[in-house]
Amino acid sequence: MKPIFSHTEGMITDPMHYCPGCTHGIIHRLVGETLIELGIRERAVGVSPVGCSVFTYKYFTCDMFQASHGRAPAVATGAKRCRPELIVFCYQGDGDLAAIGTSEIIHAANRGEKITCIFVNNAIYGMTGGQMAPTTVPGQRTSTTPGGRNVDEDGFPLKMSEILAQLQTPGYIARVSMHSPEEIIRAKRVIRKAFEYQVNNTCFSFVEFLSTCPTNWGLSPVDSLNWIKNSMLPYYPLGEHKVPEQKEEGTQ
Repeated sequence: MKPIFSHTEGMITDPMHYCPGCTHGIIHRLVGETLIELGIRERAVGVSPVGCSVFTYKYFTCDMFQASHGRAPAVATGAKRCRPELIVFCYQGDGDLAAIGTSEIIHAANRGEKITCIFVNNAIYGMTGGQMAPTTVPGQRTSTTPGGRNVDEDGFPLKMSEILAQLQTPGYIARVSMHSPEEIIRAKRVIRKAFEYQVNNTCFSFVEFLSTCPTNWGLSPVDSLNWIKNSMLPYYPLGEHKVPEQKEEGTQ
């Protein structure tokens, strides 16, 4: 009988450090599978940040850099410009990318760096105690907003996909979710597409994943999936927010 599921060579087999119900592991697998399926693992280089995914470099079977907090796009830019033949990707959380690293991601996208950014949005600071993040939705309770995020005092959450999609520079910007098997299958297609744009030297690519944080949300793994669907999706709509224009044959 042909197996319907097997371990991907894009990842090691050691257990991960993530909390039960966290969907970081699923996102890791989607990236690892894509590196193998596209035949790019041997020339892929990932950049891991500070945050829950700080140990990303332990799980992928490609080369990895460790970047300072928020600086993954800057490190990825240096690697890609020095070695354009490499396939370079960042793997960042919302506290890392949308707070201390806001300038790095915006300017990397605006320059049109030919890198791929994986952005994991769980609407909270997961590693440091569940504080309000730039992506915490209105009314959401965190350790620093026990009464819920008050937009009059704290401002509105940053919609990074929409922000980057407004830049004039061509790019591929999409948002997917981890709350159901159907959406995970869609996410796999999107992440493959993002890497293909880099393989073809087309443009900057960015995929935002709506992800769970059962520990800091104070919810069970199952309830966390429902919370994405009921509380995050209304504020963070899924889909491709920007797709590069297709050049006509014979044009430069």
